[in-house]
Amino acid sequence: MKLAFSTLGVPGMPVADVVRLAAENGYHGVELRAHPEEPVHPGLTALERAAVAEEFKQGGVEVLTVAGYVKVAAEGEDGPVLAGLAELVELARDLGAPYVRVFPGGGDQDSAEADAIAARRLGAAAPHAADLGVRILLETHDSHRAGADVARVVGTVGHGQIGAIWDVMHTWLAGEEPAATHAVLAPHLGYVQVKDIASAGDTTPLVLGAGTLPLKECLDTPASDGWVCWEYEKRWYPEEAELPGLLAAGREHLLGLGSPKQ
Repeated sequence: MKLAFSTLGVPGMPVADVVRLAAENGYHGVELRAHPEEPVHPGLTALERAAVAEEFKQGGVEVLTVAGYVKVAAEGEDGPVLAGLAELVELARDLGAPYVRVFPGGGDQDSAEADAIAARRLGAAAPHAADLGVRILLETHDSHRAGADVARVVGTVGHGQIGAIWDVMHTWLAGEEPAATHAVLAPHLGYVQVKDIASAGDTTPLVLGAGTLPLKECLDTPASDGWVCWEYEKRWYPEEAELPGLLAAGREHLLGLGSPKQ
């Protein structure tokens, strides 16, 4: 199991501090939230990108993912979506990140129509991603909350550079059992994104193990052989505890949940 955390948990934190935080707490990588309000986003210059990459290299920490906000199933023209995907893929390449995270964002469309839109756009983006050595991962989220939903899209694309992120909260909220989620996502899985919450009606972020999400069942699958990223949604819940003070205990908790062969 290789551990990472998302900078959604440390909003606005300078890159040097993020790298130091990961290294000091035994995390191998970081999922970088790519948004204009953060230090890392597609608007960075070539020099700024090189500086970020060097900061991570010197700290011995990997950039796991450029976590973007492109919605591949959203209504509208393909052009802006494809441009956004290209920007994220190029940023990931420049930072040495193997993955880009995207959302479905299908809204209230018919599911078959949303699937078709997402698959078309991801298929169009795949060759560029392949040329740059980056994999685009569709997260279990919003209109495609279950693993089966994301697997339909990714399977339709049928390209090795298009995969999936398993956000365990959303598959649980969809009523999907962890074993079933893993079964459908396994051929496409990039990594697992974990968190904990009190209930389906209260998604306030909690310390790992303090809530109701079936983290042990999720990490008892072969998914725990790869990357596991803690997404603590501090950005959306500013009144909650600060992530830096939780990272060490979170690491120990996750390592204790992995399958017996770990």
